[in-house]
Amino acid sequence: MRVLVAGAGGAIGQQLIPLLTGAGHAVGALLRSERKRDALLAMGAIPFFADALNSSAVRAIVERFVSQSFTSSIAPFAIYLPALVTVRLINRNANELTIRSLRIGTIVLALFLFGLGPASRAQDLAIMHATVYSAPDAPARRDVTVVIRHGVIAEVGKHPRMPRDIETISCQGCVALAGFWNAHVHFMEPKWNEAANQPVDKLDRQMSEMLNRSGFTTVVDTGSDGENTVALRRRVQSGEVLGPRIITAGIPLFPAHALPYYLDVLPADVKAKMAQPETAADAIIDVDNNRAAGYDIVKLFTGSIVSPDHITPMKVSIARAAVEEAHKHEQLVFAHSSNLEGTKVAIDAGVDVLAHTPEVTSGIDETMLRRMIAQHMTIIPTLKLFSRDDNIANIRGLAFRYHQLGGRLVYGTDTGFLQDYDQSEEFRQLVQAGLGFRDVLAMLTTAPAELFHLSQREGKVMPGMRGDLTILSEDPASGRPEAFTTVRYTIRGGKVIWRSN
Repeated sequence: MRVLVAGAGGAIGQQLIPLLTGAGHAVGALLRSERKRDALLAMGAIPFFADALNSSAVRAIVERFVSQSFTSSIAPFAIYLPALVTVRLINRNANELTIRSLRIGTIVLALFLFGLGPASRAQDLAIMHATVYSAPDAPARRDVTVVIRHGVIAEVGKHPRMPRDIETISCQGCVALAGFWNAHVHFMEPKWNEAANQPVDKLDRQMSEMLNRSGFTTVVDTGSDGENTVALRRRVQSGEVLGPRIITAGIPLFPAHALPYYLDVLPADVKAKMAQPETAADAIIDVDNNRAAGYDIVKLFTGSIVSPDHITPMKVSIARAAVEEAHKHEQLVFAHSSNLEGTKVAIDAGVDVLAHTPEVTSGIDETMLRRMIAQHMTIIPTLKLFSRDDNIANIRGLAFRYHQLGGRLVYGTDTGFLQDYDQSEEFRQLVQAGLGFRDVLAMLTTAPAELFHLSQREGKVMPGMRGDLTILSEDPASGRPEAFTTVRYTIRGGKVIWRSN
């Protein structure tokens, strides 16, 4: 459930918010001032600023919170007003918000929140006798049991307390890790068309082939026909389709009159939807329209490859306007920068993430990398995409140097654009670049959780964290990059969404 807590800076709100985020709920925190903003972000809440007694301001914030679905996989909402002890249940039907108020006691409120949120849809599960890495920098713990209750990790230990009727998986020889992220995928293949109406078994099969079998419990779609992806996300959120949590950019923004040449194969109706803002004002409108459509992040092509030998940059003023509008609504901004000029635009505009290592590395020096690090930018290497390029060694070297300097790398592969879904080559390239298994594990788990401000409740195998796990048959400490592909179980919120034969 997504819960908007008014009076979040007060005594009750300060105690309630960690309980809600720890249980897997997405929490918005309504405050009058920004004084406690950082503290609430550290608790895993999304801060909003308004007077709780200003009904029009609160309603506007509710609309924003409804559209910010990337921090939650559940559709229902509640507003908690401590001073009035009132819950407002909000259900979204088409484009309308239906609100009804209930006056209840605080204890009943807590039971309501924990009973109707993710916990009621998630499962209890115990993974028995596994080797567990609780975090990328933690030692392996042998013969350990992980207990998931109501979708949240309850205990990790040798002899944990377990309900008698809990489902168990005997996992001798297994390695349990926090659920993997793939922060660069696309639901752009024709098989995802009409996702709202496709048979469940077909979507289940496609999800398993593309994502579930590789251990992904969260994916970031960095560009697709948003209408299809939002429909697919809705069916996954409801539990109808088995799949990872989906965070989507929907349709990216491109430089004016400069669509990438490799998108020529797309249908004309899809290309007609692609925003190509000519002014800063256009960019703001495009970002707002995407957010209203339910998209979670913004994707910019700050360097668009319009032909194999020509890259057109986005104007800095347009990119900056898009970034500022996205940040105003707590949205991250990804960029496909392609080369030096596109990377400069991304840096100057304040972009958060480079969706690829720039494929043309010439001129991108250490000074530029250090500036990116100072701005807390993230790089998604996507090395498999470039593995056959003549300059792959330079691309690998650039990604590794960024890591060496202290920059954050997050795992992503361009799966969906690349229709070969096997992850082995990406892991081989990362190891060849110089990254160790713990570095790669961080890219898959804690780094993306930090990027999306979710590290208080996911990314590690610890009590209070989301019950998202990736279970391997081989310990990646073996030094074999392919160990990360030996997925035995993919578990999301305590529910097995994929198991090997």
